[in-house]
Formats: sequence, structure tokens, C-alpha cells
Amino acid sequence: MSTPATGRRRPKVLLNTAAALFCLTWIFPVYWMINTAFKPYGDILRPTPHFLPIPFSLANFRDAVSKPGFLTDLGNSVLLTCAVVLLAVAVAFFAAVGLTRFRFAGRRAYLIAVLVLQMVPLPALVIPVFLSLKSAHLLNSLAGLALTYVAVVLPFTIWTLRGFLQGIPVELEEAAMVDGAGRLTVVRLVLLPLMAPGIIATSVFAFITAWNDYLFADVLMKDQGHQTLPVWLVSFSTATGTDYGGLIAAATLSALPVVVFFMVIQRRLVAGMTAGAVKD
Repeated sequence: MSTPATGRRRPKVLLNTAAALFCLTWIFPVYWMINTAFKPYGDILRPTPHFLPIPFSLANFRDAVSKPGFLTDLGNSVLLTCAVVLLAVAVAFFAAVGLTRFRFAGRRAYLIAVLVLQMVPLPALVIPVFLSLKSAHLLNSLAGLALTYVAVVLPFTIWTLRGFLQGIPVELEEAAMVDGAGRLTVVRLVLLPLMAPGIIATSVFAFITAWNDYLFADVLMKDQGHQTLPVWLVSFSTATGTDYGGLIAAATLSALPVVVFFMVIQRRLVAGMTAGAVKD
């Protein structure tokens, strides 16, 4: 005979079990990538899978880091991603402040345009972006690629930071201004600390977009000295075949900065995404 307490626990157990199964399903490809990266090349192609990398080998990682262009493309990706995150978050922050704290003609039309731009598929933007950068003499330059990524992530970052800023009472800013603080001081001492979770959430989106993009980097950057890590990963597939061991090890190395960045800021990420939900 079941008790009321047992009846209440049953849905919770089912939900926890479903969540655990979902997490295992999601994390298994990541585990398999890491597992494969440490296998000798002969074990990778075996028809019978081995769920542990025995014997353990670092040969794939040595092959990956010794491949031409690794350090150059890694440096390009780091520089590009840092520039995109800083510029996109800064522009989005001040745009969100303007949209939330000021009333001006065309404000609602601008917000609608931001949403519409977010819905445009990226492949549809390749040709217009290519022609625009060509006319501005920014093709095959990290500056041109950085501006492209900033334009891509701005709709999301502006909308998210706007929603987050709407949850901050304007009275806090007015009280600081009554005490003699200027507008920039209010932004630095009041808005920035309160909006830190939202800024972190949007910076994660900008980071992942700039770090993982292949489409724009491949089309806009033809000079090998200006290419990024996603383009470098393609070099493991040639006309003679694919170096699966090196490719998977390189993909593992490429994913590490994203994982490290996420682990550093993950405490604030959920709060920022929740607080930045759409409000009007």
C-alpha cells in the first residue's frame, strides 16, 4: 500500500531519472571525442568500439600541435574572440541603456528590426558581408572578420541586455544622481555591477559564436596567416583521406577554451540568462 509521501516522491524520481538519461545522452558524444583522441590510430578504425582508451596514447595530440599553422591560427582565434566579446558587449550595453532609459522616435521599430535580424540565417549574409568588406578594403583581415562577428551577435546581445536592464529599478540611478554622481559614474558604479550576470551571459554567446564559426572565416579569410582554428581543423581532411586521430585530438584542443571559459563564469550564467528574458 502506497503512502502519500511515496506518491509525492514518484514524480520526482521519474523526473530525476529522465534528467539523468538526458545528461548522459548529451555528454556521451563529448566523452567519445575525448576517448577517441587518446586512442592509437589503429584502435580508432576498429569495427568493435572500445569505451576506454587502452592503450593510452598522446600521439594524436602531438600530430595535431605539430601540424603547420596551429600556433598562428590559435593566436588569431584568441585575438579575434577577445576583440569580438569586448566590442559586442560594450556596444550592446550602451544600446540597451539607450533603449531602456530613453524615449525617442523609432524606438519600437528599432526593437522590431533587432528581432528580425536575429531571425536571418547566417548563410544568407555571406554574399552581402563579402561585398561590404570588399568595398571597405577589409577582406582577408582580422578587423573585418571581427566586425562581421560583432554584427552577427549584436541583435541577441542587445535584446538580452535590454531585458536584463528592465529589471533594474530606475530609482537606483536617480538616487545616485541626487547624491551628485554623473551619468558615467552611475553606469560604472550602479549599472555595471547589477548587470554583471547579464553581461556574462551575453559574453558567452559572443565567445562561442566567434570561436566556433567556420563559414565566415573560410569565405572572408584566404590568407593562411589570417585563418582561425575552425578553418585549420579542415586541413586534416585532404584528397588522400582524413587523419581521424589528429582531427579528433585537434577538435578536443579547440573545445578546451570554451569549456574553461564556461567553467569560470558558469555560476553567473544561469542567473544572467533568466534575468535577461524578454520583457516589455
